[in-house]
Amino acid sequence: MTPPKTVARVFLRISIALVLLVAAVLAALWLKPPDILRIGANYAAKIVCSNVFLAGRDADEVSRSDVQAPGIALLRLVRVSVDTQRRIVRAGFLGFIGGGLAVARPGTGCAVVPDGDHVATRAALDQILADDALAGPGIRAIVVVEHGHIVAERYAAGFTVATPLLGWSMTKTVVAGLVGLLVKEGRLSLDQSIGEFPPPAAAPAAAPATAAAAPADGRERIRLADLLAMSSGLRFNEGYGAVSDVTRMLYLETNMAAFARAKPLLYPPGSVWSYSSGTANIVSRIVQDAAGRLAAAYPRERLFKPLGMSSATIETDAYGTLVGSSYMYATARDWARYAQFLLQEGVWHGHEMLPRGYVAMMAEPVAASRGEYGHGFVWLSASDAAVSPGKKNPNAAFSIPADTFWMSGHDGQSIAVIRSRDMAIVRLGLTPARYGYQPQPLVKALLDAIQ
Repeated sequence: MTPPKTVARVFLRISIALVLLVAAVLAALWLKPPDILRIGANYAAKIVCSNVFLAGRDADEVSRSDVQAPGIALLRLVRVSVDTQRRIVRAGFLGFIGGGLAVARPGTGCAVVPDGDHVATRAALDQILADDALAGPGIRAIVVVEHGHIVAERYAAGFTVATPLLGWSMTKTVVAGLVGLLVKEGRLSLDQSIGEFPPPAAAPAAAPATAAAAPADGRERIRLADLLAMSSGLRFNEGYGAVSDVTRMLYLETNMAAFARAKPLLYPPGSVWSYSSGTANIVSRIVQDAAGRLAAAYPRERLFKPLGMSSATIETDAYGTLVGSSYMYATARDWARYAQFLLQEGVWHGHEMLPRGYVAMMAEPVAASRGEYGHGFVWLSASDAAVSPGKKNPNAAFSIPADTFWMSGHDGQSIAVIRSRDMAIVRLGLTPARYGYQPQPLVKALLDAIQ
């Protein structure tokens, strides 16, 4: 007769072996479920998703009735969970086998997502972009890029992926990139003074008196680096809504760069930060002079073509100078291409187009700007400090990564370049300042959705 202790030990060993066997089978089913279980799990997720988010029914009741309707006993083992915030339904046998997943998208109902969470994340992003409060009034296009790939985009009625859109002052950041190209080619140095570049000659017809060459009074010592940092020291009124330097330059002057360059020097170059669209047009003229025979074609030949930005155009004034302060049109995707170029530190398809460290320099804060602006025509706060001095940096309240810099333009144009997340978020529209729109809540929501 076998002793009771021996029987107990054998029984315990068999029990442990059975538990381990069941655990191994369950683990195998979880890691690689057969298609029949995947079909069942996705069927359950889809039925519950549609009935919850389209019909407004209770998830448990749908699981008991609708999911069980085919009479398949195995479906009784399916467990379903609903994430109402992300509008996602997950289902699985015993709650974890089969990987059933369905997502509800605005206006298109529910879809099974057999490829897993990355598509669910895409659906969550689509829902964020569909939120008009986050997108802002007058939205025309949003493009979200992560690791060099578009992960979400939205277009308003009447606008498509092929519609070139005005970036306003985001054009300035493109001009800074053109300077970097010329530095890389050895045609420019950031330490060069504008005294080395003669003022633009009078336009052929009715050139303004301000286009005449100025006497040596200190302006000739302004360096290219001072211009890129908005620290030229030149007087320039950036106020909109009235007759000011910026509105006169854009709409009453034929020779914008000469108009801006002829302004009197108020401060020693490099000592005071003052946002100025005139400064960007002075730099635009320097870019064209340094580009030689290409002149106004330089952006297209040396930047847009290599990056595949076929829609991009920087317009010129009557004199022929690129209006680098304000007038670049490009599709939202092409604006995103330029942002990706900056994320890649000026390298494209393995070709180093900008000097090493140049993009990092662009985003270094200008001390006199109180940390709001960088050394290469970029914002560090995304605020319009030029017309609303003293604003607090709105990024901090939304926990946006500290290494983020922004391209920002009139009427609500913005691109957040988030280096630590390898992301760029393009937002284009017609959103006047009176709406008080800021892009930070949109950026924060997208960052939280992409983990």
